[in-house]
Amino acid sequence: MSSSERPSPKPGVMDIAAYVPGRETAHGVAKVYKLSSNESPLGPSPLVTEAFAARNVDLATYPDGSAHELREAISRAYGLNPGNILCGNGSDELLGLLCQTYLAPGDEGLFTEHGFLVYKIQIMAAGATPVSVPDTDLTANVDAILDAVTRKTKIVFLANPNNPTGTYIPVSEVRRLHAGLPAHVILVLDAAYAEYVRRNDYEAGIELVSANSNVVMTRTFSKIHGLAGLRIGWMYANGAIIDACNRVRGPFNVNALALIAGAAAIGDRAHVERAVEHNEAWLGRVCEALEALGLKVTPSVGNFVLIHFPKTAGKTAAEADEYLSSRGYILRRVAGYGLPDALRMTIGSEEANLGALEALKEFMA
Repeated sequence: MSSSERPSPKPGVMDIAAYVPGRETAHGVAKVYKLSSNESPLGPSPLVTEAFAARNVDLATYPDGSAHELREAISRAYGLNPGNILCGNGSDELLGLLCQTYLAPGDEGLFTEHGFLVYKIQIMAAGATPVSVPDTDLTANVDAILDAVTRKTKIVFLANPNNPTGTYIPVSEVRRLHAGLPAHVILVLDAAYAEYVRRNDYEAGIELVSANSNVVMTRTFSKIHGLAGLRIGWMYANGAIIDACNRVRGPFNVNALALIAGAAAIGDRAHVERAVEHNEAWLGRVCEALEALGLKVTPSVGNFVLIHFPKTAGKTAAEADEYLSSRGYILRRVAGYGLPDALRMTIGSEEANLGALEALKEFMA
């Protein structure tokens, strides 16, 4: 059969570089410490287990397609109108829904140079043109973003805090960015790591969404809530955007167990605070230890750190990754983000953190 007789993807699909998640396995070691995906070392709230035990889920029936219970729980936690909330199979799905709903061939979607790789993937999947905007010191540059906006721009993605750099921009800069955008351009604020931020000048985006019709905030249960395995995300947006995306999304896009778990988890503020306290206790300690080894660390407000390695043979990021993996510590290569000389390390458990730091000490010596 000739290639012309085979099914062919639509133009542009084969130009997409598929997303590669953080590795999970290391061969030849007794125990693996996965510090590659920014998962919570504390796991989910105990209330999730209790909710599962109390509910007899009928797996033969479809889940609630409107995610009513979960949206109500989110609205109570944040004081939002549930009609302005849409839930999804992780925030990744919601980013894709926005692109499928608002982007067409000939349109442009903007994202920052070291922003989440899914933005580019979803823009291209919608048939639109991805536009990468240079960062300044690994941080989003509002002036550069505004300079990149054209009449073709329909969506601007801003991860705040950003993954994998851990940097953020203050709310004053986010507001300046929004003020400089045309009214028809949607500003998507990806706040996957918002709960970890402890800065007085930071806002996740709720206020900006509430006051404007062209701002969307996306959130996830995969990080601080420890529910990455169930894939739950939500977005807060103007009713017209919610209505449009609801017309595109699958009718049962959040599974029954995820709906129960999310509603239980978001109500456990004590568990969230424990996760924040653990992260606060270890983030500074890990950074200090890394810098003491002569490694540069980008200041982070998330639950991970970006570690920069020299180009010197024997001390490179690739060699460090191999060395750490051989001892069971899996960090994240970020060459796909334009950072070939860096590794991203999740703040894990005490045992994982101390072990990874000791292995890096051996490597650098």
